[in-house]
Amino acid sequence: MNILGIDTSCDDTSAAVVVDGHRVLSSVVNSQVRLHHPYGGVVPELASREHLRNIVPVVNEALSRAGMDLKDLNGIAVTIGPGLVGSLLVGLYYAKALAYTHQIPTVGMNHLEGHILSIFLEDDPPPAFPFVALTVSGGHTSLYRVDGFGNYSLMGQTLDDAAGEAFDKVAKLLGLGYPGGIAVEELARSGSKEGVPFPRAFMGPASLDFSFSGLKTSVALYVRRWRESKEEMAGVKMADIAASFQEAVVDVLVHKTLDAVKRTGVGAVVIAGGVACNKALREKMRCEAAAKGVTLYYPRPAYCTDNGAMIALAGYHRLIHGKGADLSMDVRSRFPIEELASFDG
Repeated sequence: MNILGIDTSCDDTSAAVVVDGHRVLSSVVNSQVRLHHPYGGVVPELASREHLRNIVPVVNEALSRAGMDLKDLNGIAVTIGPGLVGSLLVGLYYAKALAYTHQIPTVGMNHLEGHILSIFLEDDPPPAFPFVALTVSGGHTSLYRVDGFGNYSLMGQTLDDAAGEAFDKVAKLLGLGYPGGIAVEELARSGSKEGVPFPRAFMGPASLDFSFSGLKTSVALYVRRWRESKEEMAGVKMADIAASFQEAVVDVLVHKTLDAVKRTGVGAVVIAGGVACNKALREKMRCEAAAKGVTLYYPRPAYCTDNGAMIALAGYHRLIHGKGADLSMDVRSRFPIEELASFDG
């Protein structure tokens, strides 16, 4: 079953062709990093216009690399939320046009379901159900219990900033540019993670929710004092600030993820989303998971960041269970995964 996956939820125009929900024939991603770099973050209007320029060539390239035409497709899966409304509209309405013109079954996808299932794109044996999934990116920080394809239970989520958003904002405070996650991680390698005692928002022993806005504010206040009073903080380098901030984020992510594992009694954790590429997060999670006898999984970097392959994979499992959509579907900037129609996978 050949599925075309399309994702335009933020600033990457992505398309891929996946066979039977596993074999990736092509995956094409057009990045807008250079476009948004001068602004220190994604500018929604610019992102939408860039998607309009890129959607047709990106989809055509994905089909070409897969050696297919539209007539060879058995379905189209397209992200309808959550994300930037203008960006989502471009991908959805192009997918609807293709579906209508060529009579191809279509399904509207939740972007987070793609991240949760992205581990199944790998060639190595995937985790057995159930497992805990941490989806951590610029727009999302959430914990789910995953009992099967289409069967997800939200355990905790950010109440304000996502972890990746906090990285971007701290990078901007430090003048490191965009994208912030990579810039902060690179600078942090030469710094001391104990250099600055930034706070950890654990939200109480019963909570699996996240909050990073207070940490971001703490960094902003510290950086201002650091720049104004060099003598008082003469021993602190910018790299120490970056490393200490990163460690504060990683501590909370690891602690809450393994707390979720303890509560559910599962034996595996999947980390997905753009921040899952962070080496400090992977290493700390690996060490602490191993100490507790928990198996850790994460997709390769190309499948951690936004991509059409994960949308095609997730769409395959919905289409084979008759969960397609008609052409009246529309975008949803807020699209909680618990609102998805579940099925027995």
